[in-house]
Amino acid sequence: MLRWAVTFLVIALVAGVLGFSGIAAGAVDIARILFIVFIALFLIAGTIHALKGRAPPI
Repeated sequence: MLRWAVTFLVIALVAGVLGFSGIAAGAVDIARILFIVFIALFLIAGTIHALKGRAPPI
């Protein structure tokens, strides 16, 4: 999921440099949503893992 967010961020940067502001704005919105979803899932997984009482893998 984080890879998709970074991909859309790169697309937004390239589109912004080339002057495609509409495409850049859309790609930034998608990247932002994917990043927020990634962070939320990461926190949920970390909380569940901590509540189960297992030591984190190294």
